[in-house]
Amino acid sequence: MIVLGLDTATPSSAAALRLADGRTSEARDDPRPGEHPGHATRLLGLARELLDEEGVGWREIERIAVGAGPGTFTGLRVGIATARGLAQSLGVELVSVSSLRALAHGALVAAEAGTDTSAGEWILAVIDARRGEVFAAAYRAREPGSLREVLAPVAVAPALLPELLARAQEEIGVRVPDWLAVGDGAIRYRAELDAGDVHVPSEDSPLHRVSAAAVCALGADAPAGGGYQSVLPDYRRRPDAELALRGVGAGEDPPR
Repeated sequence: MIVLGLDTATPSSAAALRLADGRTSEARDDPRPGEHPGHATRLLGLARELLDEEGVGWREIERIAVGAGPGTFTGLRVGIATARGLAQSLGVELVSVSSLRALAHGALVAAEAGTDTSAGEWILAVIDARRGEVFAAAYRAREPGSLREVLAPVAVAPALLPELLARAQEEIGVRVPDWLAVGDGAIRYRAELDAGDVHVPSEDSPLHRVSAAAVCALGADAPAGGGYQSVLPDYRRRPDAELALRGVGAGEDPPR
């Protein structure tokens, strides 16, 4: 099955093409700090570059997988709208993948391939949610390439993550000596995670990027979706604009 994977949950735009033999290529646009994300202008171009490089036509794509978040409101809206439009125009299946699971899957694959040895059995995926919060989920590696969710995705203050991890360990009856945290949220809130004995790789580690190749891999194994409109963004909380409008309507100052 030829799968096109897309993710825009973070400021980065990522696309990957997985061929029928499992070989996967990826293209990314990672804006510099302070630079505006290029989701709307770069995502389709990245996909087109991959197709051209591999000599694959648009009509040869059999499934599109898209990272559904949680992540930034605008990024998710652009990514899912793009994926829906492509899937409908090509008449192919559309499936969604958790961007947090894709982030953890990328770290697991790197460890199994031997390209990065910092990933172990327990992985905490953390995406910067802004407003002093992160989106986070925790996973345990089981069979090769397989992850079991031990902490469902949440939007939470970074300082509360060690407590949530402790509760998750109590529920599964296992004490975890070495959590690995990956993602731009892990970089930003390294101090809070270090306080909870969670290891965060160096800032330049590729483990911190949501991999569209991981979106492809997870999307290829996902059951067929229930229709294009059933693929929805996982905002995990109300958008900033909605909160601002509610605050203004209640006579409060909008959040800055």
